[in-house]
Amino acid sequence: MQHNEFDFDFFVIGAGSGGVRAARTAAGLGARTAIAEQRFFGGTCVNVGCIPKKLYTYAAQFAHHWRDAVSYGWQTGDLPAFDWQRLKDNKDKEINRLNGIYRNILGTAGVQIIEGRAILEDVHRVRIGDQVFTAQHILIATGGHSKMPEIPGIELAIDSDGFFELTKQPKRVLVVGGGYIATELAGVFAGLGSTVHLVHRGNVLLGDFDAEIASFVTEAIASYTDLNLRSQVSRIEKHIKNNESGHELLVTLDNGRQITVDTVLFATGRKPSTAGLGLEKIGVQLDDGGGVHVNEFYESSVPGIYAVGDVINRVTLTPVALAEGQMLARRLFRQPDVASAPVMSYELIASAVFSDPQLATVGLTEAQARQQFSAVKVFKSRFRPLKHTMTGAAEFTLMKMLVDPATDRVLGVHMAGADAAEIIQGMAVALQAGATKADFDNTLGIHPTAAEEFVTMRTPVSGS
Repeated sequence: MQHNEFDFDFFVIGAGSGGVRAARTAAGLGARTAIAEQRFFGGTCVNVGCIPKKLYTYAAQFAHHWRDAVSYGWQTGDLPAFDWQRLKDNKDKEINRLNGIYRNILGTAGVQIIEGRAILEDVHRVRIGDQVFTAQHILIATGGHSKMPEIPGIELAIDSDGFFELTKQPKRVLVVGGGYIATELAGVFAGLGSTVHLVHRGNVLLGDFDAEIASFVTEAIASYTDLNLRSQVSRIEKHIKNNESGHELLVTLDNGRQITVDTVLFATGRKPSTAGLGLEKIGVQLDDGGGVHVNEFYESSVPGIYAVGDVINRVTLTPVALAEGQMLARRLFRQPDVASAPVMSYELIASAVFSDPQLATVGLTEAQARQQFSAVKVFKSRFRPLKHTMTGAAEFTLMKMLVDPATDRVLGVHMAGADAAEIIQGMAVALQAGATKADFDNTLGIHPTAAEEFVTMRTPVSGS
């Protein structure tokens, strides 16, 4: 099939972060581009992930600010009543607005939008309903979806998508998981006044992060939840409430403990959305987790089929998907000086967890640094934020910096505490630029801020 016989130069399946960025970039470079989406524009991040979750965390923080206000002279009285439905309605309005923006961005860029489920018929043919489209290049950018375990009563539980559809606040909730989503939503529920039970099979929450930072956050979360580590849910049963309408859920853990709640939410991981796309039929290789196996150029095992974002199960973060999509489109459609550019580096990707307290990080953990370097200097600062010297709240911040003593280069920066995400973004720029500990030491701090601690750490707590 010759190039001019294709309907499109570039056909994108999935209008999430990676797909939209790839489509916009390709169209901007002159490629005839289409994008297919069967659910919602903006993908997980905009609709049931980063954006709505952050909006809910803002709501949850209000109660803390209200209680703290007394120490600063405000006669606040009782905490005002909270209206969960109003929060959901306002969230839905904002997400609908963002959906419209995504559509407009694609339309303005000249991308043809096709709504419906796309299935690959062969390397160059995509079926959507009764229509078949042909394309020279096809991108799989279908993202991921939540995993639910096969246990008795699992149909009574919800996942993180279901969280954003709740129209009523549960008074008692059990959250299962120990990663980003579980810790963030546990903090939201607790901040809004729900009694929260958190169940995790591991020894610590957020175990993929620096061990010391993860332990610090785990201890903090244990102060406002009923934390059950090294535990799993065995079954969930529905019970009719005595003398009341409705029902409650009886959750049995593998240690025999039983907990009665109104809602059970599983946040035990996500997996790539590759089922039913026709990938296996045309020979696209998948990894053990169901993700599309790609090389450094996002090419699958079948020439002409590509994949980016969560569906490749590499680094499942929105900015990563955006960068992957843009890089692929530029390489395919030959933007000057890009087709021969180096491949994307997955080192020094900053990330944050909007739990309570926040956790943010960039670079190596201490364990990773000690595996790669013969010696590591560790600098730390643990303190009560200035705000809480007035409130007396038992809230603390932990900061940590890892340095290679041979070169003085900073290897990793980690923080748990208020505004961690905002502060670590600046640290990420410094590490990308190859900053040394001397560069930090020679930088004057902004006083009084928490961030200045990163430029006033002078004495390592460990130097080997």
